[in-house]
Amino acid sequence: MTPAEPEDLLPRRSAEICRGTLRLLGHLGYFGVTEMTLANNRRADIAAIGPGGDIWMIEIKSSIADFKSDNKWREYMDYCDRLTFAVGSDFPQELIPPEAGLIVADAFYGAVIREAAEARLAPARRKAVTLRFARLAAARLTSFADTGWTPGDDGLTSPLS
Repeated sequence: MTPAEPEDLLPRRSAEICRGTLRLLGHLGYFGVTEMTLANNRRADIAAIGPGGDIWMIEIKSSIADFKSDNKWREYMDYCDRLTFAVGSDFPQELIPPEAGLIVADAFYGAVIREAAEARLAPARRKAVTLRFARLAAARLTSFADTGWTPGDDGLTSPLS
């Protein structure tokens, strides 16, 4: 974000970074959910699971002020195999801590600039995080399938006359 951009554009900027990051993750074989609440009541911007079951948390930062005002990211590290920040192309990359990875993204795609250090989760923690992830994804799919449904739409019921 350039200094001339108003604060009310930050939510859109975050959404753009999120979209590009999710597209990148999919290309890498990881599929994610947004806004996943962890067992410590912290909420990860993106939690993704890879083909081998590894768990990747992504923290989106839309501005320097956003980055400096949020020190909770270390509390996500106990719930993932690696932690990465996703930022826009104009974010000063030197601010990102060396123990975290770095993705630069826009609304269309992203690039992994620096791999995150890997710290493998204990099996019991991995199972708990994976179960939380699966239940959140299933709940969202169920909600999506239910949105706008009326009798007769599914071919199984007929509308009441």
